[in-house]
Amino acid sequence: MSRDADFQRLSPTTLADVLGRDRVMDTGIRPLWLGMPRVAGPAYPVRCAPGDNLMLHAAIHRAPAGSIIVVEAGDVDYAVAGGNVCAVAQKNGIIAFVIDGVIRDLAEIRERQFPVFARGIMPFPGGKDVLDVLNGTVRCGGVQVSPGDMIVADEEGIVAVAVPTIGTILASAQARAARDAELTLDQWEAAHRARIDEILRKKGFTGGQ
Repeated sequence: MSRDADFQRLSPTTLADVLGRDRVMDTGIRPLWLGMPRVAGPAYPVRCAPGDNLMLHAAIHRAPAGSIIVVEAGDVDYAVAGGNVCAVAQKNGIIAFVIDGVIRDLAEIRERQFPVFARGIMPFPGGKDVLDVLNGTVRCGGVQVSPGDMIVADEEGIVAVAVPTIGTILASAQARAARDAELTLDQWEAAHRARIDEILRKKGFTGGQ
């Protein structure tokens, strides 16, 4: 099984438990259609200037198949992508967009079942005038994302695992998921109650039963 597939089996929730807060994108970037599947793949990051989408449009012809294009957009006033851009990306094997910005043509994108995580919808497009970052380090949803970082995204959230930590984070998250799968709800409840009661006791709480 490939490493991408290994990560796809892990929820962002499990990964967040073994990552720092700085690797979890903020809640404003969400799946734009219901039922979007979990995606996992290496980041191909780009940055677009305010009012411009040139670098994302360049990326759909250059990003390797299996990658996730991660976009630091300059604003939320101009769409950086639409239906045709998503269709070409999908045709070229790109598995998703994660955009700190907005898109348009959501109905077309939903019909094609192309995964897009973004801040929302704006029907007016940006221009194509400004050179900026192409497959370099960007900031998306408050997270620094570099080429090859492992992106895992679904309805629970979006995480970016930095390249140097991919192996250790994968092992830690798999171990965490295995431990959680072995626990019954009754076992979890008993351990949780004991832990919470101990915290309360140490803090001097004496009320309630």
